[in-house]
Amino acid sequence: QVQFVESGGGLVQPGGSLRLSCTASDGDNFRSHVADWWRQPPGSIPEWVASARTDGVKGIKDSLKGRFAVFRDEAKATLYLQMDSLKPEDTALYYCLNPFSNRGQGTQVTVSS
Repeated sequence: QVQFVESGGGLVQPGGSLRLSCTASDGDNFRSHVADWWRQPPGSIPEWVASARTDGVKGIKDSLKGRFAVFRDEAKATLYLQMDSLKPEDTALYYCLNPFSNRGQGTQVTVSS
């Protein structure tokens, strides 16, 4: 089973940017499977944010297109989430998953003035 360690979160003002990272404990597993970003806003259920497949195909939640981008570095076994023009409603705990991982600790993003 693979584990992800997420980082890059923090407190940012509306309109700001953050780049989140999550690094897999097993590089071979990472390079063989799709990887997803999810988030869980305070008091809400988790929601899918983005996916990046090994063949280069990517997906972003419709409401986040144009502000968020996902990409992966196979050599580093790391998945990234670039978040621009952040809004208060983007406040959430962000975490990575793939078909063989459990949810890790995640990284907290707080968008507030």
